[in-house]
Amino acid sequence: MKILKFLAFSVFVVIAVILILLYEGDIPVDVVDAKYSSPSSLFITLANETRIHYRDEGNRRGEPIILIHGFGASLHTWAPWVDLLGDEFRVITLDLPAHGLTGSVPDKDYSTTAFVETVRLLVEHLKLSHFAIGGNSMGGEVAWRYALTHPRDVRALVLVNSAGLKEWHNPGEQPLAFQLLTQEWFRSVASVLDPYYLISQAVHSAYNNSPIINDELILRYYHMVMRDGSREAIITRSSHPGQNDVTSADLMEADQPALILWGQQDSIIDVSIASKFDEVLKNSTLIIYEQVGHVPMEELPDKSAEDVRMFMRNLTANP
Repeated sequence: MKILKFLAFSVFVVIAVILILLYEGDIPVDVVDAKYSSPSSLFITLANETRIHYRDEGNRRGEPIILIHGFGASLHTWAPWVDLLGDEFRVITLDLPAHGLTGSVPDKDYSTTAFVETVRLLVEHLKLSHFAIGGNSMGGEVAWRYALTHPRDVRALVLVNSAGLKEWHNPGEQPLAFQLLTQEWFRSVASVLDPYYLISQAVHSAYNNSPIINDELILRYYHMVMRDGSREAIITRSSHPGQNDVTSADLMEADQPALILWGQQDSIIDVSIASKFDEVLKNSTLIIYEQVGHVPMEELPDKSAEDVRMFMRNLTANP
């Protein structure tokens, strides 16, 4: 009995020491916001009291495109497309709750349903009637769910390595950070741990070790997660990562033209999911990029943006 008590105490001490060594406090909101906001940054408080960071850029007379980032990311991931497409199109990006410079929200609702509603409230604020909507990874799911929920609003879909239906098996091998976030024991301590090395590993995996990866890119992800309240919000989101209420038959109801872009070397959402979208969506075009990972808009910005441009021009030519 004494030996068991000693072992239990020893384990407790080791865990306590590890937590002390790995502890890292949040970064104040104003510090992160000052670093990552820009002259284009806009902040509004929506009807549900959520303060949203968004940007409304590009050609204000052009066809609007709303772009939604993935899990752990921010609107900054769309910056290359904004630069490349803004001459012709109005490009609207936003930080979803728990992410970017939006961060934690009063009702602490980080469900996919809440994300779709956030987009709807922004659309209402901007008085948009018809637009294309696109998203990467988790943001792709928000985009196609928005199209199903508000079909009259959406002219077209742009799905970039998008999260799919829960019924579709995803053989992708998740980065260590994503695997750990599925574990309750890790989530119970993650809000006080320094996630830098986990984030660095996840970025290298997601971007297929692309040469665009540098300290600035990794720190962007790190600072956003460390923004006061965001770690806790992301952990809450990872506790309820998705919904299982849509089937292939439901998705077949989406009849908008859809452009599906995918990196062949995606380590997070396997490229086989791209084919499933292409099979189910009635009016889709699939483009797969070789030697590209989970984030084509940053890894291969010129080619991916040009594919979007051609797709959008075809919409205008065939209203």
